[in-house]
Amino acid sequence: MRIVLVGPPGAGKGTQAQFIASHLSIPKISTGDIFRANVSGGTELGRQAKQYMDRGDLVPDEVTIAMVRDRLAEDDARDGFLLDGFPRNVPQAETLKKILSADFDAKLDIVLELVVDEDEVVRRLSGRRTCERCGRIWHVDFDDKKDDVCDDCGGHLFQRDDDKEGVVRHRLEVYQEQTAPLVQFYADEGILKGIDATGPVEEVTKRALDELRPLEK
Repeated sequence: MRIVLVGPPGAGKGTQAQFIASHLSIPKISTGDIFRANVSGGTELGRQAKQYMDRGDLVPDEVTIAMVRDRLAEDDARDGFLLDGFPRNVPQAETLKKILSADFDAKLDIVLELVVDEDEVVRRLSGRRTCERCGRIWHVDFDDKKDDVCDDCGGHLFQRDDDKEGVVRHRLEVYQEQTAPLVQFYADEGILKGIDATGPVEEVTKRALDELRPLEK
C-alpha cells in the first residue's frame, strides 16, 4: 500500500506514521530521514543538500525530489511505503504522481489527513516543557506538571521558543497556506481521507487503520 500522511504541526504525524507503517509492514519514509541518510552517507545529493542546510536555507525541490525517487527505488519500498513530510505542496504532489507512474508503474492508494482543531494544536504544543539537562519533554496538562523541575533528573524545565503560543499559531498559518491547496489536490484525486486526530493515540491509530482496511490485500 502506498500512503501519504499529512497534518498540521502537533497532529501526531510522527507517532501515527510509525504505528501505521509497522502495522502494514511497510517503510515509513520522511524527508528528514532521507536528508540525514544522504548527508551521513556522503552521497552527491547529500552534499548538495548539506550546502543549503548549513546556511539554514530550504533544500530545493529538485534535490528533495531526487532523494525521494532514489529512496522509493529501494527494495523495501517496492510493495508499499508511507510518506511523512512529502509532498509539501502541489508541484511536489504532481511530480510524485509522475514518478510513481513512470518509474514504478504505480500510484498512491490513499492520502490520510490528520484533522485537529487549531486550539487543540496550540494546547498540545504550547504546553510542552523541555528539560535543559536530560532533554525529556513534559506537558503541563498531560503530565500534570505544576512545577518547572524534571521528575527524572531534577533539571530545570523551560518552554522552547517554537513552542510559544504566538509562534505555534504562526506555524499553523504557514501550514494552512502551504497545505490547503495540497489537501484539495488529493481531494480532487479522490484519494483523501480525513482522520479525527483528537483523543488517545490508540484511538487515532484505530480510526486510520479502519480507513485502510478496505485497501488491504
